[in-house]
Amino acid sequence: MKTLLIVDAQLDFMPGGGLPVENGDQIISHINLIQSQYDLVLATQDWHLQHHMSFASNHDNFKPFQDKEIDGYQQTLWPDHCVQGTEGSEFHPNMRTNCLEAIFRKGTDPNIDSYSAFYDNHHKKSTGLAGYLRDKGCESLDICGLAGDICVYFTIKDALKEGFEVRVMEKATKSLDQDRFNQQKEELKAEGVVFV
Repeated sequence: MKTLLIVDAQLDFMPGGGLPVENGDQIISHINLIQSQYDLVLATQDWHLQHHMSFASNHDNFKPFQDKEIDGYQQTLWPDHCVQGTEGSEFHPNMRTNCLEAIFRKGTDPNIDSYSAFYDNHHKKSTGLAGYLRDKGCESLDICGLAGDICVYFTIKDALKEGFEVRVMEKATKSLDQDRFNQQKEELKAEGVVFV
């Protein structure tokens, strides 16, 4: 079954949003173009509560993009973004959503950050995505979305651990830090990931 996973194509990750990815809105036309090629189209949403531990606004004397040790883990503190029920948590209005069969929400636990579509950052809680894909008979996965160097990257890493073959749709993916993503690409290629 040909499957596409669209990661976090939400307004807060677009230009003008709470945590914008440069030119993030440019992926929408590519996502819309390729959706019809798939038997199964899924999406994720970052879905935080306002008091989420990853928000710099919830830590005295810390600014966005600073790191802080929380419960023994290094945590990057982010600007507030994708708060449940806000406009910023919604998909880009130009993205076709009629093809979506299911949406997996992540980052719902206010005490643990969650980049991957499969697990939180400490691998304590599953989103159920791996089981869902297996139930559908999926063995491979095409992935795209935002941000390439963070949520897309960690989704790919967990997809590989779960035994799925992975292709990345590059025109439908943008990164916060493109240089970092270029380094990650070399690592992922060595692990068998194909960039299309």
